[in-house]
Amino acid sequence: MRYNNLVIEIKVKKLTKFDKTRGLMGAEKAYPIFFMTHFGIHTFGLNFPIDVLILDRNNKIVKIVERLKPNRLFFWDLRFNNVVELPEKEIKKQGIKLKDIIKLTII
Repeated sequence: MRYNNLVIEIKVKKLTKFDKTRGLMGAEKAYPIFFMTHFGIHTFGLNFPIDVLILDRNNKIVKIVERLKPNRLFFWDLRFNNVVELPEKEIKKQGIKLKDIIKLTII
């Protein structure tokens, strides 16, 4: 059992306002991306599942979904708008848990 929240560094591509409408659509495989949006994403047009982290303004994880399949919708609390999409199984591989802090490195 873990008693402390971890700080986990993730290297991401930050999507601009225009890039985020496309997201990972058309990609052959998932790669880590970060963008801001309110309350929901979709996986229409993806050919692979993804892991998703929703962060508060301090980059603390407030919502996690693992292996979000293609052609799905995912919604969360309107108060949060920071989204990290990761390749499938990355959450498990890194041992990421709710309330962990994510240190984003933009590449």
